[in-house]
Amino acid sequence: MSEVSDKELLGVIKDFLEMGYVDNIVAMFDQEPRYLTWSGNILEDERFAVRLGVSVLFEELKARHPKNPEWLHPAIAALVPLLDSGQPLIRGEALSVLAIIDGPGLAGHIDKMLTDDDPQIREIAEDIMESISQAQV
Repeated sequence: MSEVSDKELLGVIKDFLEMGYVDNIVAMFDQEPRYLTWSGNILEDERFAVRLGVSVLFEELKARHPKNPEWLHPAIAALVPLLDSGQPLIRGEALSVLAIIDGPGLAGHIDKMLTDDDPQIREIAEDIMESISQAQV
């Protein structure tokens, strides 16, 4: 029996997210945290359901690890480069997932996006900043 390659597994993860099997992917990520580093690649998928699944995935993972939020931080390095994507949709999705993770240096990334060329990206960044300031009160 041959082992499944990372490329094949990445395809399976994307397909499962598209089909709505987020619980299965949450369990996989819990078992193998290195998959967090694949987050950027997954988020770049052209299928809306896959990108939506990434947000749900990170909300679920964050809920499972409330006392260890740093557990999600390996995904940050995979998502930050997407903030420079030529596609506003990808920039917005990456920004939203980074806000869910709420990792170190988030404020700097949000500040950068407040001046994005796309008004929707600026609005997402403003909403995140507002949420952060309300949480600090």
